Amino acid sequence: MTSTSTPPGLARFNVLEEHAAFAALHEACASTAWARRLLAARPYATPEALCSASDAAMAELGPADLAEAMAGHPPIGRPRPGDPTSAREQSGMAGAAEALKAEMLELNLAYQEKFGHVFLICATGRSGEEMRDAVKERIGNAPEQEREIVRTELGKINRIRLARLAAEDA
Repeated sequence: MTSTSTPPGLARFNVLEEHAAFAALHEACASTAWARRLLAARPYATPEALCSASDAAMAELGPADLAEAMAGHPPIGRPRPGDPTSAREQSGMAGAAEALKAEMLELNLAYQEKFGHVFLICATGRSGEEMRDAVKERIGNAPEQEREIVRTELGKINRIRLARLAAEDA
């Protein structure tokens, strides 16, 4: 028999005080507009409902909101010290050769100079080589095209982080 109960993390999130729920959302995505929209739609019956709300909120973010969301992400290959989330998500770069790490640093800087923000990709499950190849490919994009790719990548990251939030046991 399948259970229809709400996962423990999602049940907890649904009843958190507003400031604590906002903080949990803001940790998943640094966009204030995104977090407020998800907060306003509580409670969520399922993790998929939460992820669908995230997708809808991502679709409506303007350029400034996207910039705010991107600012919450460290460059690929340089996860924030003491941040287990960015370290876990970027684990594909952790064991990379020094030459690949140095190349990624140069590519990150060139990308940031062109677009004005960090190279953002859903790094979960990707190797360092895959991330390097992606930045090489995307650096040739027009700014408008790249903004929509970034929106899609942020959406993937948010879904992964929200699924973890919904599934947390404690």
